[in-house]
Amino acid sequence: MADTRTTSDRNAARTRAQSHFTASEQRDSLVKEMIESERAAVAARTAKLRALRLAKEEADRIAAANAPKPDVALKPARKGRIKSA
Repeated sequence: MADTRTTSDRNAARTRAQSHFTASEQRDSLVKEMIESERAAVAARTAKLRALRLAKEEADRIAAANAPKPDVALKPARKGRIKSA
């Protein structure tokens, strides 16, 4: 079957299709940029929290090393009572 549309009709259809593809590509690139920025924000937050956790663990370790040992008084061993029957 022969294409009976005129050249201007074909060009108009091609232009409309191309504009749809261009808009789709722009949305895709915008979404990719948003995902990348969110990923970077999560990575930065994770790094910050990890640094805080490591600093706290180090401070706790130093505090535990410098803390005096508690004097533990040993209780005398209890002797079991024998029940008489």
